[in-house]
Amino acid sequence: MKGAPPVQLLSVFFPMWNEEEYVERAVRAAEEECQRLQGLDEIAEYELVIIDDASTDGTPQIADDLAAADPRVRVVHHPVNRGLGGAIKTGFASVRGDVVLYTDADLPFEMLELGRALRVLRHYEADMVSAYRLDRTGEGPRRAVYSFVYNGLIARLFGTRVRDINFAFKLVRRSVLEAARPVSEGSFIDAELVIRAQRLGFHIVQIGVDYFPRTRGVSTLSSPAVIRRMLTEMRELRSDLDQLAPRKR
Repeated sequence: MKGAPPVQLLSVFFPMWNEEEYVERAVRAAEEECQRLQGLDEIAEYELVIIDDASTDGTPQIADDLAAADPRVRVVHHPVNRGLGGAIKTGFASVRGDVVLYTDADLPFEMLELGRALRVLRHYEADMVSAYRLDRTGEGPRRAVYSFVYNGLIARLFGTRVRDINFAFKLVRRSVLEAARPVSEGSFIDAELVIRAQRLGFHIVQIGVDYFPRTRGVSTLSSPAVIRRMLTEMRELRSDLDQLAPRKR
């Protein structure tokens, strides 16, 4: 007789801003993988959450239509745009699962990797699985250089051991979210979550995945404004992050 699945409720959430070309595809891919994992008794239930960051295209309507058709899909609408960090914070606050996956709407990795990450989380008794891109050439030379420099800077300033810190594939236990509580409103939030988790003593495991670059819409992650905000939040939060110590068990 089979026992209870290791994960009672898995939450997958997508922060979205003007992603009308990706919304349905992202939700369908996550739905298909979650149903496969249910069939394998890896998870008991799942929820898919869309964080609409005040989109001005068809994203809100498409998301609402998906939610109306499936009770396992939920949508949270921001009245004003808050940026990636604000959308991720809303996602962390809104999900109900004991294990949570955050990723982008443009599906930068094959959703089948979710099952692999869940097994790694369980077998290696990890608190977080953070993926890195095996081949980054598809994102273009400029973004590859930006990422290399940024990862090196974060590692030097904060002692992180995560090789692709801003990649949108982080599978975390609820205990990490409750203890880490990142505050960034910009794209520094990925690094902040990892830094807090590492300094609080959580166990982080990394896995390599094939990377699929965006083919529709426009990414703003390498824009000068986004980079400036990221560096500003890094500077403002450094003192707070440096004071973190391992949590009492």
